[in-house]
Order: sequence, then C-alpha cells, then structure tokens
Amino acid sequence: QVQLLESGGGLVQAGGSLRLSCAASGSIFRINAMGWYRQAPGEKRELVAIITSIDSTKYADSVKGRFTISRDNTKNTVYLQMNNLKPEDAAVYYCNADVLTLATFSDGRRQGNTFWGQGTQVTVSS
Repeated sequence: QVQLLESGGGLVQAGGSLRLSCAASGSIFRINAMGWYRQAPGEKRELVAIITSIDSTKYADSVKGRFTISRDNTKNTVYLQMNNLKPEDAAVYYCNADVLTLATFSDGRRQGNTFWGQGTQVTVSS
C-alpha cells in the first residue's frame, strides 16, 4: 500500500505563512496528480490545489495568488506554500495522491488507486 504523511500545519496569525509538506511512501510505481484538500468544521471537503505529473496546476479561486503548490518527484513529495493566510483558511488540510502502484493485475497491468493522508490542522487567528 501507499502512505501519505503530512506535516507543517499549525497556528499562525492572519497575514502569516505556512508551508505544508506531504511525503508519499510504499508500493509506488508512479505518482500522477497530487493535491491538497481542506475541510473546515461543518463543511464539505474542498479542493485547494492540484498538480499533475507534468507540473500543471489548478487552484481554488479563494486561494489563487496566495497559495502555491509544487512537487519534488525525486522525493515523492508535494508542498503547499500558503501566504497571507486568512481566518477562513483554517481547516484540516489533506494530501491526496493518484498513484500507480507496484501491484499488478493478472494481465500485468499496474493497479492504481487514490490515497489520502491523515490531515494536518491549520489554524489562523485574526
């Protein structure tokens, strides 16, 4: 299986910055898209940013210009640089990865799946 380990969350004042990291490990053949999602209390989980294997990125409108997603394929790691944080950015942030694993079907095709991290809390004080 594949494990995603997030780090970098914490408490920050409004206007401050945090950098989240998410390292993937385990039965990995190739990682396709990686992304960050967040979920605030009482809210649905929402996409924050996503980056493909060729570094194409997409952001939620609410974070454009403030957040930057990047990845280091040599480390199977995705980052989320969050600047000018606002109280409404407070949430649990989850890492997500679309992975082609080392496991194969009987016909030899690689098995793929989407994996999630456990989440890291981001708190923004006003």
